[in-house]
Amino acid sequence: MALLTETNEQYYGGQQAFVGTATNAPETFTCTLNTALINTTPTTNTNFFVTVNNVRQPLVTLASSDGYMFVSSTQITINATVEDANGNSIAIAPNDIIVIELVQGARWNNYGGYAYVTIEDIVNNFLLAYVGDGKLIPSAKRTDVIFHAKRGLQEFSYDTLKSIKSQELTIPPSLSLIIPQDYVNYVKLSYIDAGGVKHIIYPTTLTSNPYNVLDQDSNGVPMQSPSTGENIEGSSLTNSRWENNNLSNTAVNSQNGLYYSNGRWYDYAYGRRYGLDPETAQTNGWFTIDEREGKFSFSSNLANQLILLEYISDGLSSDLDTKVPKMAEEAMYMHIAHAILASRSGIQEYVVRRYKIERRAALRNAKIRLSNIKLEEITQIMRGKSKIIKN
Repeated sequence: MALLTETNEQYYGGQQAFVGTATNAPETFTCTLNTALINTTPTTNTNFFVTVNNVRQPLVTLASSDGYMFVSSTQITINATVEDANGNSIAIAPNDIIVIELVQGARWNNYGGYAYVTIEDIVNNFLLAYVGDGKLIPSAKRTDVIFHAKRGLQEFSYDTLKSIKSQELTIPPSLSLIIPQDYVNYVKLSYIDAGGVKHIIYPTTLTSNPYNVLDQDSNGVPMQSPSTGENIEGSSLTNSRWENNNLSNTAVNSQNGLYYSNGRWYDYAYGRRYGLDPETAQTNGWFTIDEREGKFSFSSNLANQLILLEYISDGLSSDLDTKVPKMAEEAMYMHIAHAILASRSGIQEYVVRRYKIERRAALRNAKIRLSNIKLEEITQIMRGKSKIIKN
């Protein structure tokens, strides 16, 4: 059986066409798009629309007596009449062309999906191929397989799979951005110039973000709340001073400023006097991670800049994430098999060791495949090694 389930119209156009057969009666059409249909009230999050004879129909609720009715994630019921954009009734007749079409954002989720296999398929295939009579694993609970599959996806997401996400954001005057909901670790932060070119923003050790900020009395002793007995938390002066620091303000220049010279942190005079420090010899700005408030904090010269935040997720935050590249599918099977065998009593050590080696080899192959190294690209870069540098 072929693995492709969508026609070219469904994949590239994100739509499916039907021909009406009923006369002045409701008719149900079953949609076979890979992307499930979503209808909401209000309709701002609905991921599809319906056209009848090239006229887009208004989105209506389930209780409406005209228009179309949403039945399930795959079915649409068209009533006897629908209304066009001007509110005029259109009778559904035989041979009318009804098209269910995904909105642009929903189509993107559909593209490139053939390169992945879902966690559900991984679990089903493993139970079918590796568990049963006459096999190394005679029995295994489905819940155990699901647990180890999810743990494997998490571990692989950190250093093997293509699990890097990115957000395009603008730094507000507050100079801070909230850490993404599914954030595990950052990969790179860059600001985007007027030409669309990325400039890397580096973390800094010039300042820090205190985790606890305690109010103190005149003797320096932390004060407690009379109602709870807990320490009273205040606002951070360190963060406030860093946010209010103007990197081009010459008034704060002094001989005692270790990193500051001629009114700029990154001025080359610092390098000429004391030797160039790559950490501060750049003009892109800096960021810190405020673990206390769960946000990224940026230097003042990045206010209102457009940035690109690239970060790692664990691959389990949403249904769209819970899929594995087919190039790493075998590594997932070996991970699950080793995890099940290693957690059971009575399994000979040489069997556990064998699957540990199998897992390691499969994971190494997956990393090589997913690294996407192209010889032509390396060759193009290496052509510059013979360039003559003139004095």
